[in-house]
Amino acid sequence: MLAINLIGGSAVIGSYIWGFAGRPGAADLLWGGVPASIRPFYTAGMLLAAAGYFAFSYFLVFRIGPIQTTIFRRFDARLYPLLYAGILLPSALWMPATLWAADHPSQYSVWIVRGVLIVVALFSLGLLAALIGTRPRDPKWAHALSVTGVMAFCLQTVVLDAIVWGAAFGG
Repeated sequence: MLAINLIGGSAVIGSYIWGFAGRPGAADLLWGGVPASIRPFYTAGMLLAAAGYFAFSYFLVFRIGPIQTTIFRRFDARLYPLLYAGILLPSALWMPATLWAADHPSQYSVWIVRGVLIVVALFSLGLLAALIGTRPRDPKWAHALSVTGVMAFCLQTVVLDAIVWGAAFGG
């Protein structure tokens, strides 16, 4: 889990640095057509999503035992690294894909970017389901915080990114 977070998180941050450093005006372009009137919701959502990420990651890295953990009595804790990879890998691809789509506008390029966001959203929802189905849930406060955190993360990745931003991008 730590390695996936370090490598995947570095890839996401690196893609943002690459995008902003290599593309003057990238910030405006990356709003993707989202109206200025709702952009403050994105700022709040990003902060909540980041806090949520730390909350559920804390629980998964430091509070569950990989051997005794089950998810819906069917899976074990090895599911979590797959879910993280399913979130982080496409998240690292979003910036390059978006800049590529801006340089090569077409329905195809727009749907590639939307597809990246849809994959992140689906894995985020998978993470939410897995956390809800995780047993044991000790300590209960950490589990509750992790579920709340992943809900905030899903608000960003599913609603604001995949649905709202996805609809505004290229539209």
